[in-house]
Amino acid sequence: MNPKAIIFLADGMADESLEELGGRTPLEAAHTPGMDEIARRGESGTFLTLPEGLPTSSDVANMSVLGFDPVRNYPGRGPIEAMAQGIALAPDDVAWRCNLVSVSPDGVLRDYSSGHIAPEDAAILMRDLQKKFASDLVTFHTGVSYRNLLVLHGKRFSSAIDYYKPDASQDIPVADCPLTAKDDSAEARETVAFLNDLCAKCAAFLADHPVNRGRKMPANAIWPWSPGRMPKLPPFGLLYPGRSAAVISAVDVIKGIGHCGKMDVLDVPGATGFLDTNYAGKVEAALKAIETHDLVYLHVEAIDECSHLGDLKLKMRAIEDFDAKIVVPVLRALENRKINFAVLPDHPVPLKLRCHTTTPVPLAVCGSCAKCDGISAFSEKLAPQGTLGFLGGTQLVRKLLELD
Repeated sequence: MNPKAIIFLADGMADESLEELGGRTPLEAAHTPGMDEIARRGESGTFLTLPEGLPTSSDVANMSVLGFDPVRNYPGRGPIEAMAQGIALAPDDVAWRCNLVSVSPDGVLRDYSSGHIAPEDAAILMRDLQKKFASDLVTFHTGVSYRNLLVLHGKRFSSAIDYYKPDASQDIPVADCPLTAKDDSAEARETVAFLNDLCAKCAAFLADHPVNRGRKMPANAIWPWSPGRMPKLPPFGLLYPGRSAAVISAVDVIKGIGHCGKMDVLDVPGATGFLDTNYAGKVEAALKAIETHDLVYLHVEAIDECSHLGDLKLKMRAIEDFDAKIVVPVLRALENRKINFAVLPDHPVPLKLRCHTTTPVPLAVCGSCAKCDGISAFSEKLAPQGTLGFLGGTQLVRKLLELD
């Protein structure tokens, strides 16, 4: 039988030392017996998830972990999430991620998520934006909470546009974060002008919307970013011949990578991408999936969201929930099975910065694919001391599936 593996992906977990934790990181200070067990039973190292020259975003990072080579294949966040939503993109369509954001009266971006707007409220706003502004040139598509999409239609538009990531632009004037053309084409200039006009109209419309009345962080603007056309990733089964994989996540960006790579994408009712997610449902889905797949990619978003909030207490709670409600139950349920395990973040989100950095992330693996290297716990400081070394590309998945 082929070796099987589960990857525990803790989005945004890696951090930096904090004075208030006595020089420890949140991961080092949190109670994480499950992740520590993986490190203790196996090997530790680091993984480069964000190659130089690409956006410091979760789509790039998770593509890297799965070995899809974002340097060659990165299509943009918009089209990846369009795949997750089942939106059929025409060859001339340009899909954009479209955050619902909160902008203060003085024009400063205050919250990239509009206070983690409830999905039902966001759906009303996106529905009404579609009714008000949709045309043969643009359509709006509802995602989950603040994570939505817009699609530009036609040859008059370009994907060659520079942008600012909203979660890295908080407390900055919106005017200082403009869309700009990457080239001198008429299409790129037209795209910037069209979106600037659309954003202004949407802001005026959202300012008076009933959903925003009384909200501390009103969803009073849209923020288009990370555009691209129909993605063309190599199938997982082509990268790793004869092997199958399943993806479990609450968020469209991870589901979209799964769809693009011809992986099975498993929906879990009640999976929200935040602290209230259905942890037990994700565990149940993973245990079922490992019976019929060679690899299960079990992704949890909440830690990333708490990191962008800059909330130490919430981040530590999210880390401990990930360990206690995801890692430990899966390890215990499968402790008598010959299954390889890996745990890692997709990228750091230091609480001091509240945005992604490109530092390689800690990684630990255990099972028949790994030897014990004496590392006693899973952390940013200990992982580089392990024998696993510095990995990238397809190395992690190939090691877990014992393809080398």
